[in-house]
Amino acid sequence: LSDVHTESQVKMAKDILDVIQIPALLSRQTDLIIEVAKTMKPINVKKGQFLSPYDIKYVVEKINSVGNDQILLTERGYMFGYNNLVSDMRSIPIMKDYGYPVVFDASHSVQMPGGLGKKSAGERRYIPYLAKAAVAAGCDGVFIEVHQNPDKALCDGPNMLKLKDLKELLFQLKQINQIVKEG
Repeated sequence: LSDVHTESQVKMAKDILDVIQIPALLSRQTDLIIEVAKTMKPINVKKGQFLSPYDIKYVVEKINSVGNDQILLTERGYMFGYNNLVSDMRSIPIMKDYGYPVVFDASHSVQMPGGLGKKSAGERRYIPYLAKAAVAAGCDGVFIEVHQNPDKALCDGPNMLKLKDLKELLFQLKQINQIVKEG
């Protein structure tokens, strides 16, 4: 899985990638979405921070318009004031109503865009809380960036989970998922 940012990148990406991702900030770019959809590859659409969960329906319709129904929808929070994102767990069942799996991006949901001036900040301590809430809300998958030492990561360090914390979190997410599926 990797992003494409321009229509010209799609041709190369389709021969290499198993899943092509539409980045959040490009999730309203019709020409790019259609070009990716035409590959008939699975597509992961990261919902833009400026879109409501109801608006993602139109992205799904664009992808479906060329006959592609291999779609993942990823929630990654909403802009809330300056340099802040919040996650509204109601978006998960809303987006699931469109008939496609919904993934929750627990890493980028704690991002604080531009919070460090020239780069983004983040509040990694909230990753476990948001991931658990998303699983309880019925998401089909969780995306978490992990690093042995996030403070030394080349990018996105402030919103990465420490590798040592992953095993316990995955165990908890699995337990919550089991309760949700049984409930």
